[in-house]
Amino acid sequence: MTDRGNRAEKRPFYAVSQSNDREDEDDLPLRLGAILRRDFRLSDDHLRIALYEQRRAEERLGAALTRLGFITEDILAEALASQAGIPALAPQDLVPDPAWLARVPRAVAERCRALPLALCEGQLGIAMTDPFDVVATDVLRRFLPRDVVLAPRFVAPGLLEGAIRRAYGPAEALESTLRELEGFSETPATAAAATHPITRLCDELLAEAVELRASDLHLAPESGCVRVRCRVDGRLRPLRVLHREHWPALARRIKALAGMNASATRRIQDGRFRFTSAGTTVDCRVAIMPTVWGETFALRLLDPRHALRTLEQLGFEAPARAALESLLARPQGLTLITGPTGCGKTTTLYALLHRLSREDLHVVALEEPVEYPLDLIRQTPISEAQGLTFAAGARGALRMDPDVVLIGEIRDPETARMALRAALTGHQVFATLHCGDAFESIPRLVDLGLSPRMIAGNLAGVVGQRLVPLLCPACAHSRPATAEEHALLGRDPAEANVPPILAEAPGCPGCHGTGTQGRVALAEVLRLTPEMDDLIAAESGRVALRAAAERNGFRSLAEDGLDRVRTGLVALADLRRVVDVERGRWG
Repeated sequence: MTDRGNRAEKRPFYAVSQSNDREDEDDLPLRLGAILRRDFRLSDDHLRIALYEQRRAEERLGAALTRLGFITEDILAEALASQAGIPALAPQDLVPDPAWLARVPRAVAERCRALPLALCEGQLGIAMTDPFDVVATDVLRRFLPRDVVLAPRFVAPGLLEGAIRRAYGPAEALESTLRELEGFSETPATAAAATHPITRLCDELLAEAVELRASDLHLAPESGCVRVRCRVDGRLRPLRVLHREHWPALARRIKALAGMNASATRRIQDGRFRFTSAGTTVDCRVAIMPTVWGETFALRLLDPRHALRTLEQLGFEAPARAALESLLARPQGLTLITGPTGCGKTTTLYALLHRLSREDLHVVALEEPVEYPLDLIRQTPISEAQGLTFAAGARGALRMDPDVVLIGEIRDPETARMALRAALTGHQVFATLHCGDAFESIPRLVDLGLSPRMIAGNLAGVVGQRLVPLLCPACAHSRPATAEEHALLGRDPAEANVPPILAEAPGCPGCHGTGTQGRVALAEVLRLTPEMDDLIAAESGRVALRAAAERNGFRSLAEDGLDRVRTGLVALADLRRVVDVERGRWG
């Protein structure tokens, strides 16, 4: 056999040539790099960098490409499937047959990175991240009938990990770990082992919270137990109750991950770490507060799958999207995203930046902290302990020849002045501001020391935002509105022949008894016109400013929310918890 044949025999199916030359036309099947260049527009420069990383780290090319962020796991799976001629599975295809699932233990599925699906024409579909893994296939055959033909299918690693967890149940692994922990006898040899039950308990709690799409995980010790809760769709829900005896070791484990001082138990601490769940790297910010019964932990889970979304995915209605598009089209000016803590201001900012992310724009972002890295955006983490404040960062950003500047939060007069100065000097500036609604932003900026005459003409627009839970589609049902609800909807009960139909949801297993599933953004977009600029400069009141805005098509948060109520997407009670409907409708 020729030397070229020997090399081809040793090269794994995922490998590409270590040079960046075009693939030989007679080299079939096409190498991964050629497929990615041809079908997914991977640039030669990106491929060259990935090939260098592949040689340096001795890893697969696909792993290097996804680690560097040049492609997603879904794109990699599709490219590998195209290369090998094996179908790639979509998320809706990952539905295992319970009869075949019962034959393969969970530990085997996780070790082989494979999940049995369903039997079709004598072939059993097997979802695998590497269908050419002969060792994994042989292990699976031990648990399946000999006459069944295995039909491997490609699936992205993240999709498979999540599918295995859903198929076998997240509670099963956690219960197994707790049972083991109750009978576990720690020795010096196992105290720091990766297989320690406390290590697995921490991993399982984090994985279960991510599976539930939780934004936060709370661990609070009490007199006889440790209460574990997670915040899903803005509401805290119980997750687990652990024995108090497990808490010291679990607290030390989280502190070690977050790089905190494990011996300091009466001190406020902050830290962060990253972990992988369902193939996705999740950033976790940890805050510790000492209490009567010990340290309470609050873990903020930053999952990029749920944060990096478009305006359409966030639920912005067409009028609000059109108003935001007009703000993005302005060459300069200050645009504010307002609302209370936890209303999705940063997520909306990221959605706007994603629209501006292109090669011909230089975008500089100042954040505290940087929650999600974005392509083509120069993100600077603010650190007041090191003297890098928002105001200092804004001054430095203006020396970097930016086209667009993002300021994570305007919280002091100096930052407010720098944001307005950036808008005055011909930049697009986006920032967040804590206030009740779009109209309250004007007196808030004045309170921060800005002159109304300077605000007028330089404030391009203000977005007021809230997040409201969506009703669970599985258990939602309709009912006639009450007399009070008639009035809130703007109708006279005495004159209405047919009462409006509202929706509510009592809860079901699919929504864990909450009656809600997911959240949607409510928004009011205030675009400043010359008429409104004159009103601001003249220090006119809220009523005059709102009347001018309504003549320009302004719709309030309350009106946006009531539209969702009328269409059956949102419960009126949930809307009233986040929006002052009575005041919002009439100003």
